[in-house]
Amino acid sequence: MNDRQALLDAIAADIRDHVPCGFEICERATRLVPGEGAAEARVVLVGEAPGAGEDRSGRPFVGPAGKLLDQLLEAAGLRREDVFITNVVKARPPGNRDPRADEVAHHLPWLEAQLDVVRPRVIVPLGRHALARFAPELKISEAHGRAVEQDGRTLFPMYHPAAALHAQRLRETLFDDARALGEML
Repeated sequence: MNDRQALLDAIAADIRDHVPCGFEICERATRLVPGEGAAEARVVLVGEAPGAGEDRSGRPFVGPAGKLLDQLLEAAGLRREDVFITNVVKARPPGNRDPRADEVAHHLPWLEAQLDVVRPRVIVPLGRHALARFAPELKISEAHGRAVEQDGRTLFPMYHPAAALHAQRLRETLFDDARALGEML
């Protein structure tokens, strides 16, 4: 195992083992979801927080949005094994609510540590909440599907796959954006 993978594995173990911590979001989670993928990935996909399926399995993007994400990766010429997938918040918010600012701050050191280890060429924030972590002044409706430089990082914002499950009109936009990501790479 290489050093970067060992570091990612250590971060994942820290995430899984850190409760009790006093934060409701962590304490009520069935499993914390560190993320998974290649330590040398050129692309890191960052969602908002785990959903119900992720909370049960401990893996990111395993439900219907994950199946769509797999199709989007394929449209970009990528596979799950080629990328690193994680979330801003590593625990499912109670009632699937939006994470609060203090919860995001609580989990942020892990995300930053993961990004420091992987050193991706491109970070793909999935949805407005993930984009707000990296570029709070940008709106997903305006920034999706194009590369944006922010704080020394290349971002390629995309709508969250779950958005296309609820609003079918976004499905083709997501696939167009995925193909644009593939062309950029």
